[in-house]
Amino acid sequence: MGTDEKHLDAGAVRQALTRRLIGDRPGAEVTPPIRLTGGASQQMWSFDVIEGARVEPLILRLAGPWNQADSDTVGLANEARLLAVVAGHDVPVPRVRARLSPEDGLGEGYVMQRLEGETLPQRLLRDDAYAGARDVLARQCGRVIAGVHQVPTGEVPFLRRLDTAEAVESLYREYRGYGEPRPVFELAFRWLREHLPAREPEPALVHGDFRNGNLIINRHGLRALLDWELAYVGDPMADLGWLCVNAWRFGEIDLPVGGFGSREDLYAGYQEASGQAVATDRVAFWERFGTLKWGVICQKMAAAFTDGHDRTVERGAIGRRASETELDLLRLLAPLDPI
Repeated sequence: MGTDEKHLDAGAVRQALTRRLIGDRPGAEVTPPIRLTGGASQQMWSFDVIEGARVEPLILRLAGPWNQADSDTVGLANEARLLAVVAGHDVPVPRVRARLSPEDGLGEGYVMQRLEGETLPQRLLRDDAYAGARDVLARQCGRVIAGVHQVPTGEVPFLRRLDTAEAVESLYREYRGYGEPRPVFELAFRWLREHLPAREPEPALVHGDFRNGNLIINRHGLRALLDWELAYVGDPMADLGWLCVNAWRFGEIDLPVGGFGSREDLYAGYQEASGQAVATDRVAFWERFGTLKWGVICQKMAAAFTDGHDRTVERGAIGRRASETELDLLRLLAPLDPI
């Protein structure tokens, strides 16, 4: 747990949720909330609202210090707004049940529907129970993310707009800020600058963290898309490139789409749902960008660990993985031919 994270006990959380969700309604109760281990940048609590024979499974999401300090995140209040918007366009997401307010005393956050399914990549990629899901998941991901990209951007005016060159330069400034020069990273930044699109593509709603680990999967495949905190308006192909980054294959490196599928199936699903062919050159650009971005994120976590801001094992372990992204980048960038 980070040193700046607000400490909340289950009793205080339960009292606040009872006031917010039930009030004085007789015969209803909130079960004792259980702190979940998932969620690298947020607190998450699981609980039920019980009223007679009716049981409503829910999740409380609370902002942690990593959300609050990162200007790239939309904030949980806006994330709740965004979920409501995309749900209105049939994007599979958990339903938002309530948004927190200051008087709740829990900080920024919201309550959402708790869906049955698996999110842990290692189980999804290796358990026999999900073998059937793996066969269809890449194509399903293409269809779902195409639906996200068709949400009118006018309905999400609270999201930032980010063009490709700005994304590269913003990442470069962050990288330089850690004071840890890495020649392979410098090479990757040069490649990205030399391969910027001649014309900025038509902007769309971008999920921003569309990857294995942010998907709820059951035996039949994709059930819901989670974690919209990095959403923005920009090049939609960024989502497809991020999904193909090697870090999100979790060891299944020969299956480029999340460790479970092929690019061909991903692209086919996208075209089926959108009626548009995938711009494969831009996907390749964003896969390289995403690989570099993950390397910089590893630097960020290493810095948080070494400066004492967050001494959790998770931060230290991930911080050491920046060297892995250097190997991935060398594989992607050599030879330095146009994509």
